[in-house]
Amino acid sequence: MRVLLIEDDKRLSSLICSVLDEEKFNVDTAENGNIGLELALRDTYEIILLDWMLPGRDGPAICRAVRAAYVNSAILMLTARSQVEDRVAGLESGADDYLIKPFSFDELIARLHALARRFNPEGGQASEIRLGSLVMDVKAHTVRRGEEAIDLTKKEWDLLEYFLRNPNQILSRDSIMDYVWSYDHNVQPEMVDVYVSYLRQKLKSPGMSNPIVTIRGFGYRLDSDHA
Repeated sequence: MRVLLIEDDKRLSSLICSVLDEEKFNVDTAENGNIGLELALRDTYEIILLDWMLPGRDGPAICRAVRAAYVNSAILMLTARSQVEDRVAGLESGADDYLIKPFSFDELIARLHALARRFNPEGGQASEIRLGSLVMDVKAHTVRRGEEAIDLTKKEWDLLEYFLRNPNQILSRDSIMDYVWSYDHNVQPEMVDVYVSYLRQKLKSPGMSNPIVTIRGFGYRLDSDHA
């Protein structure tokens, strides 16, 4: 698995590299935000491990640039900022997860493996996921239902991707939380219901049933017959 580590603290960077080497990760490093962004846009990485405070360009700015270029790497942001508004800002900039410094390396590895399960390497799985009239292009980062394009936020995208990869299966709120929000323990189960509601609104199409079905007491299912 290829990981890009963008971290200007040389001691921490060296420690992280040692841990990732033991886990058989293939790690490239950058100590400057501008150089890190250049590597992120030039090469293919399953995961970008990104410090918030960097010389040249900070973590959120790198996230925004990477997402604007439709790079499909998972991004884990490392930050000493523990305020909720800071974590929200990091996630809204395009990060998939965050880890507050100081952190344990065991948790770092666990989060990296969780994110890796959600990555689609080029040349691996098909670039498009299709179910009925729903088409998700994971490389172009576009979604459409029939001929209608659907604009999704990052969390809505992750939620729909999870449904599309598990059609006709009942997905519990806990499994959805683990996939979409990873190890964010501040997220409550009710947030799943909120985002399912958002996604349903965006999947509405004249003359077509909404494909996301509520299974009371269990969770939700993406019904291929109504997709």
